[in-house]
Amino acid sequence: MRAIVKTRNIGAALLLCASLAACTATYRNHGYVPLDEDLSQVTVGVDTRDTVAELVGTPSSAGVLNDSGYYYVQSRVKQFAWQKPEVIDRQVVAITFNNAGIVENIGRYTLQDGQVVPLARRYTRNGQDVSFIRKLLANLGSFSAGDFIN
Repeated sequence: MRAIVKTRNIGAALLLCASLAACTATYRNHGYVPLDEDLSQVTVGVDTRDTVAELVGTPSSAGVLNDSGYYYVQSRVKQFAWQKPEVIDRQVVAITFNNAGIVENIGRYTLQDGQVVPLARRYTRNGQDVSFIRKLLANLGSFSAGDFIN
């Protein structure tokens, strides 16, 4: 009898521990941002795209228009159980270049510096809300007598 109670208590304790462990938050890190020591080696007005890539590494992304800059992005995401993942930290290092490809500016931005940009949800209906009868009646005026005589 004591063995059954002891086994039941151990089983209940293991179940409690497993359920508590399942409720812990998980953290994921994405991306790469160079350290301040590495960025201090980059000289504004002297270094080029190639020397920046050698000194601090290849960027996660580059400027789309005219290769305007290198962007290093790092994010830390927290997810708790079934809840939606939440970005709790983001670092962005932006190195911009002038038209000659020489470093013009180095900026460091955080999650607090960001702005939410709403996406426009535009669409063209293409007559989807027009019924078959309405389309048929609309075409009645587009015929001429010459279309039927041959």
